[in-house]
Amino acid sequence: MTRLTLISLIVALLLTGRTLGSPELKFKEDFIRGLAAAVPDVMRGQDPKTGRFGTGIWIVNDQNVMFTLATAWATESPDNPYHHDQKVLDAIVAAGDALIEDADENGQWEFRKKDGSTWGQTYMPWAYSAWIKSYALVRDAMTPEQRKRWDEALIRGYTHIAETQLKRVHNIPTNHAMGLYIAGQVFDRPEWCEQSKAFMARVGAEQDPAGFWSENCGPVVQYGTVYTDALGVYYAVSHDDAVLPTIERAVRFYSTFIYPDGSAVETVDERNPYHVGVRFPNVGFTLTPEGRGFLKQQMDLLALEGHKIGADNMANFIMYGQEGPIALTAAQQADRTLMLDGKKALIRRKGPWFVCLSAYCCPIPTSRFLEDRQNLVSVFHDKCGLIVGGGNTKLQPLWSNFTVGDTSLLKHKPGDEKPSFLPTGPLFHVPSEGSIKQDDPVGLNLTYGEERCHIFVEPIDDDTVLIHLRSTLRSGMPVEGHITLIPHLGQALRTGKSPERTLGEDAFTMTSEDAGGWIAHGGWKLSLPEGSKVIWPAIPHNPYRKDGSATAGEGRIVVSLPFSPEHEEYVLKLEIGEQ
Repeated sequence: MTRLTLISLIVALLLTGRTLGSPELKFKEDFIRGLAAAVPDVMRGQDPKTGRFGTGIWIVNDQNVMFTLATAWATESPDNPYHHDQKVLDAIVAAGDALIEDADENGQWEFRKKDGSTWGQTYMPWAYSAWIKSYALVRDAMTPEQRKRWDEALIRGYTHIAETQLKRVHNIPTNHAMGLYIAGQVFDRPEWCEQSKAFMARVGAEQDPAGFWSENCGPVVQYGTVYTDALGVYYAVSHDDAVLPTIERAVRFYSTFIYPDGSAVETVDERNPYHVGVRFPNVGFTLTPEGRGFLKQQMDLLALEGHKIGADNMANFIMYGQEGPIALTAAQQADRTLMLDGKKALIRRKGPWFVCLSAYCCPIPTSRFLEDRQNLVSVFHDKCGLIVGGGNTKLQPLWSNFTVGDTSLLKHKPGDEKPSFLPTGPLFHVPSEGSIKQDDPVGLNLTYGEERCHIFVEPIDDDTVLIHLRSTLRSGMPVEGHITLIPHLGQALRTGKSPERTLGEDAFTMTSEDAGGWIAHGGWKLSLPEGSKVIWPAIPHNPYRKDGSATAGEGRIVVSLPFSPEHEEYVLKLEIGEQ
């Protein structure tokens, strides 16, 4: 079976209201067996001389697997031969000793990345939380000398974390607060537990009523679930019922913004563009029936694709997860319109079509990690996956649904590590205002400078949607619409006229006339109105590389639609099937 066939099967089951298992989610016995099976590979990944795990450039997060080993060491089960295994305990101790060896006098490490870049000193939250969670499990079995060494290092680190790292609500401090609570339990520091509890109350207070946390304007989908992970572990160790409503709201939001193939919806995300792949929930989702239903859905998708759940996830779920009844997910409805956050976001599910619209509008952020809210429409089909959309970026106006002005005034300069993210002249590529039209055809009304622009998505049948774009022409500036299309490198891009192309590194531009009025790729066909052109690749700015560089594989196929008195409206037909 191909991936798309598997996705179609799971979607068909969901749309008929069926699930692939019982209405009760049970995972711990299976996860214990899976964890035990993973231990030998984890152990082989450690350098016995240094205690370091991983390959290539060593980073402190390579040591996070110590929690996988600690869970196996601490879990008594007939299916787990590593319960209280001395070799496993030795590997855990060596892993922590490697962290101590690399830390500075304040308990910080150099933030290294596998690409060789360094980002200064840090209290890496994932390394600290894996370390303290492991210590809570194995401390009593360590020798006095080992405990003394770890006590000094962890107390030093968490003392500085308590003093300096919980100043603002963000996903990283939330993870630190969870670790601080466990450290308070381990070292009998009730003041740390109280500080953690107070911080988690702040996390709840700063949550949007819709269930997300914002770093600037609107949701962060990919990183937002870091909160639910930290809150889930915190609840498991603290039993602080005050955080349950926060978790419930978050679970509802994040389990809604998932495509039917299990990938996270990028359209409303202010941090991350689209990444294909089943978004596996974390332990916080096990605390509600709705979250467990979402977990079951994602587990079924992974199983159908032949993918295994990671050992680190299994360890977290074994130690902190809750089994119990499940509720049906939103993806199991075949015809629904869902408005969220005061009509700032819409999801329209119509048969095999899944459309997301975002009306989150804000000025251009100056932070490299906060993307421009420019690409506000996504269109997904069960047979093809995501077709239109792909999320936001910076320094790339061709990713904007509309632009008013000269698009050459905003571009990435190769090698520039500290760019200005503002246009160098008059260009509007993010809307100042937006509203959602929620009746069919659903769409957006957007304001760019003096212009009013509109984009609507109209499902016609199970295999066809129409995409309408309109704009005023009041400003005297160039106005363009853009449809961004998800590329599949190595696959053919076919047209009605010009030779077939294999999508790769080579850039090209073709007019609608050159293409014979249409292009086809990845199982879909899109009409090209007269005057339009196709551009490949429209490359984004990658904030996680210091120079912002990106590859063609991170780019988009863009259909550019210039407005004029002769072309104030465009209608594009998107069709599914072999062409």
